[in-house]
Amino acid sequence: MRHALTIAGSDSGGGAGIQADLKTFAAFGVYGVSAITAVTAQNTRDVTAIAPLPADLVRAQIDAIASDVRVDATKIGMLASAAIVQAVAAAIEELTLPRIVLDPVMVSSSGQRLLDEDGVRALRFELLPRACVITPNIPEAEVLSGCRIHSTDDRRRAAERLVEMGAAAVIITGGHAIGADGRAKDTINPDGADVVDLLFDGGTFLESRTRRTRAGDRTHGTGCTFASALAAGLALGDSLAASAGRAQQYVAGAIRNSVAVGEGARVLDHFWPRRDDRLTDR
Repeated sequence: MRHALTIAGSDSGGGAGIQADLKTFAAFGVYGVSAITAVTAQNTRDVTAIAPLPADLVRAQIDAIASDVRVDATKIGMLASAAIVQAVAAAIEELTLPRIVLDPVMVSSSGQRLLDEDGVRALRFELLPRACVITPNIPEAEVLSGCRIHSTDDRRRAAERLVEMGAAAVIITGGHAIGADGRAKDTINPDGADVVDLLFDGGTFLESRTRRTRAGDRTHGTGCTFASALAAGLALGDSLAASAGRAQQYVAGAIRNSVAVGEGARVLDHFWPRRDDRLTDR
């Protein structure tokens, strides 16, 4: 069995963070281990409290795992503080953690800030260059690259800039390409009918498309789930392009099968492939 490590925050509502990552790993048949960076009090409506863990405790969790379990891929999500970013970057370097998938989580779905400015700066300069792939959505890609994204060319320019900053590859996910008015915000997908993810590996651009599911406008945890599905694919030995395409289809299915467990956002069905053999045919 392959193993994947997630370094991220805990979501008490179960829809995102560590909880979503471990469910995703399990859905792919990958054994998941974890290092928690922060505890959040949240539900399907909002985040009501956040408590980052001490950076040395985060590092201690990573050390404990790496000293005992072979890690085949590492997914990084919410880091909460600059000190935690620095501790994780040091752990990657010193422990030679493989196949780093960085989901640059900065703001929650409900708008709660999850990483301060010092943390964003540390992520940009200390962690991004250690990632084999980063998976920002469009707003996150704008913050990290400093490029405004309104068109296909803008998205490609932002991806190129992120690779210039040190990332080995970038996948800018397309779920946020639709505005609050329901209209497409860029020319990659003018009618808004598809979700278009853009992969750039430093030499080649590759677009992956899937039909947009309107339930996706009311779901929580899609970014965490995409990044952990990508890490699971890499842990299984798939190529980056194959892992990205499979992750996109997995998230699309999880959105189609999403359920309402509370009064706010719907949560993804991470185990929908058990009822559909299309994802498990490899």
